[in-house]
Amino acid sequence: MARVPLGLALSPRLELTLAFRFLIFLSCPSFHLPDLEWYEKSEETHASQIELLETSSTQEPLNPSEPFCPRDCIVPVVFPGPVSQEGCCQFTCELLKHIMYQRQQLPLPYEQLKNFYRKPSPQVEEMLKKKPRATTEVSSRKCQQAVAELESVLSHLEDFFARTLVPRVLILLGGNSLSPKEFYELDLSLLAPYSVDQSLSTAACLRRLFRAIFMADAFSELQAPPLMGTIIMAQGHRDCGEDWFQPKLNYRVPSRGHKLTVTLSCGRPSIRTTAWEDYIWFQAPVTLKGFRE
Repeated sequence: MARVPLGLALSPRLELTLAFRFLIFLSCPSFHLPDLEWYEKSEETHASQIELLETSSTQEPLNPSEPFCPRDCIVPVVFPGPVSQEGCCQFTCELLKHIMYQRQQLPLPYEQLKNFYRKPSPQVEEMLKKKPRATTEVSSRKCQQAVAELESVLSHLEDFFARTLVPRVLILLGGNSLSPKEFYELDLSLLAPYSVDQSLSTAACLRRLFRAIFMADAFSELQAPPLMGTIIMAQGHRDCGEDWFQPKLNYRVPSRGHKLTVTLSCGRPSIRTTAWEDYIWFQAPVTLKGFRE
């Protein structure tokens, strides 16, 4: 006969039923009570579920009101061949545009935002007419400033990549260059420089790069951010002659804040680590300001 779990409270009706079945069992030893066996198994399952819940609850953070801090994310991307220095610059520029849009510092992707205000479609013009004139003018001015600043940084990045090899780039959001709220690193140090003629198609490499970032799902766990300043840091040779980016000789990469690192390689011998000893950090003199409608 199945055992009734100790400490289990039974209703008078169930006690009477059990007593009746016990008398039947005494009169017929071969008789089984499947209902009680099922009841015992269900109680054991229930007890194990309670134990699991208690164990899980003891592992919760002591202060549930603390903000959720997602883990750091590393996204390795291996290209099937060499890439050019121009391609590395394009990776940096497109990643910067993507991060600013994904982290809601721009209301639209950069290219769409640029075309939206420069050549508005008839639908956009009609929508702008419905808004108060003052609101439209302020929104348009903020957008134009954001686009102009980003265009300037992208243009100077192209000049910087033309002057020197760039092993690493940092995109810092919020806070300051030493203690940002979020920072994103593009590691180019494993790529050996090649000429354009010997390198892969930049467009194909960009598709591979962003496919890896999408598969890593690096942005889904982050909370919606406020508008933040965006700082660009890039490593270059100390004697590259750069006059727009400002050298930061004693700069140290932040150790706090959400971090996404994208490492690029091409399966070819890379530059020796010692070769980067004469490379220092440079900071863009412009802090990109977020914009929302």
